[in-house]
Amino acid sequence: MAALFLYLANNISNIYSYVNMKSKYLSALSILFLILLVDQWFKFYIKTNFYLGEEKKIIGDWFKLHFTENYGMAFGFEFGGKIGKYFLTFFRIIFVGVIAYYVKTLIDKGTRSLYILGWTLIIAGALGNIIDSVFYGVYFGYDDWFHGRVVDMLYFPIIQTTIPENWPFWAGEEFEFFRPVFNIADAAISIGFVVILLMQNSVSRDEELAEKASENAAKELNQ
Repeated sequence: MAALFLYLANNISNIYSYVNMKSKYLSALSILFLILLVDQWFKFYIKTNFYLGEEKKIIGDWFKLHFTENYGMAFGFEFGGKIGKYFLTFFRIIFVGVIAYYVKTLIDKGTRSLYILGWTLIIAGALGNIIDSVFYGVYFGYDDWFHGRVVDMLYFPIIQTTIPENWPFWAGEEFEFFRPVFNIADAAISIGFVVILLMQNSVSRDEELAEKASENAAKELNQ
């Protein structure tokens, strides 16, 4: 028993680092699966309970559920027809694999949790739309593998107005913000990018400090 306590005392720092690393892995996976679950549940609900183009007001005129589908990228943007669809889907799969490996290296290095969260949100969002692209065409019986349409439904037309006639550009045209219809996966990707941008400086400083500490330790060993 005394030997056990001595071992724990001598290795408490390593044990803490190991537990902290495992906790970050568990947190990242939990967030990933939670977002995928919510995203896919919401898409299935909209797909099976709304007709294409149907719209329901949730909060006044500025938050609505509007069922639409697209072949392409986030927020309804499309890319290159069916050939572009193959390219986009395979690119997403490769992208997710690369980012997942990068997240692993971040966790192993003990990077800040919020920064890891940002990348996890991006992976979750990309996977959510990959599922639509790969499986929905066959599952819902309207197309082949890898040709599914991504289901979008979140619509926030917060500002709806007409541009004055005396303006030099787009005079008299209707203006709407925020026009694109999107889904939970798109939102996760966007939030992830914002978190990464906000945390970038802090993570860079941490890496610089860690590098300096490593250099100082190496100098002390060489003396």
